[in-house]
Amino acid sequence: MTSTALNTAGYQQQLDEKAERIQNIFEDFETPELEVFASPAEHYRMRAEFRMWHEGEDLYYVMFNQETREKYRVDQFPAASRLINDLMPLLVEALKPSQTLRHKLFQIDFLSTLSGEILVSLLYHRQLDEEWEVEIKKLKQRLNDEGFNLNIIGRARKMKIVADRDYVIEKLNVFDQTLTYKQVENSFTQPNGEVAQKMLEWAVDCTQDSEGDLLELYCGNGNFSLALAKNFERVLATELAKPSVESAQYNIAVNNIDNVQIVRMSAEDFTDAMAGKREFRRLKAQNVDLQSYNCNTIFVDPPRSGMDEGTCRMVQGYERIMYISCNPDTLKENLEMLSQTHKITRFALFDQFPYTHHMEAGVLLERK
Repeated sequence: MTSTALNTAGYQQQLDEKAERIQNIFEDFETPELEVFASPAEHYRMRAEFRMWHEGEDLYYVMFNQETREKYRVDQFPAASRLINDLMPLLVEALKPSQTLRHKLFQIDFLSTLSGEILVSLLYHRQLDEEWEVEIKKLKQRLNDEGFNLNIIGRARKMKIVADRDYVIEKLNVFDQTLTYKQVENSFTQPNGEVAQKMLEWAVDCTQDSEGDLLELYCGNGNFSLALAKNFERVLATELAKPSVESAQYNIAVNNIDNVQIVRMSAEDFTDAMAGKREFRRLKAQNVDLQSYNCNTIFVDPPRSGMDEGTCRMVQGYERIMYISCNPDTLKENLEMLSQTHKITRFALFDQFPYTHHMEAGVLLERK
């Protein structure tokens, strides 16, 4: 098998089935009409990773069947962006003749953008040396001469060599606004660029008549924070992962947004700070006065495990709750508590992962 074909003719049917499934999951709740946001039927994934297979002089990409663990050759990957598909054959052909670059290469990861930039990570079962650096710079130049806007990273055990940059710059269109985002290798970014834009537009639309300030938990690289900033006087956002916080600070500056502040804290610690249970030096160091914020709206985009009970109780203190979820089952668990005090006024399905069982949901809740 030389490609992973998609049943694009059946895309709408699989989306309809997801819409029916998510409505069944939430049938015990009073929900408004479901808003369904489709993905492109192919070339929707901005990221992809492949194992590399060495067979004599040949070198090619492989993937593994999740059920049987059988490997199959991949020359093109229609789920991935056109940019990834354009680069895949040229990259492997450029690697093949170089013993230095192909020796013990076992994986290649791609991170692409709608803006045209692409980052490639080459993973090795050996330490990399100066000869590798010289060779990779030549390869990078050759591919950029072919018209790519490419950066390359070499990785080995406890080793990372960056040929220029370890990030890409993405540009997302949100209604009449173009937002710039720094996306760092190995940090979380939305995998489906087109659907990511629809999610941002939905969030902006949900909050367009807002008053006061916005509190955001789990903000990542500021993906939603920046888009929502225009609807609020100020945005206070928290994130625990250091690379994401650094990217968020960069994104705030490059977009010339002056009403967003990011604090590096876990949602659980922030809940304690809001409740006045303890003081945090980190807040003092950044001159964050929690009492000065007038937050009527809270935005949460938690991990697959959802929110813990303490965070749920804290979230219930806000007039409006916007909740993006990558796991409808934990969203349902959280809603059992949140719906005691709030009603669901918007309900959305975002098809981030076509042809899979994964569903991304969005709800807006307003105090009863």
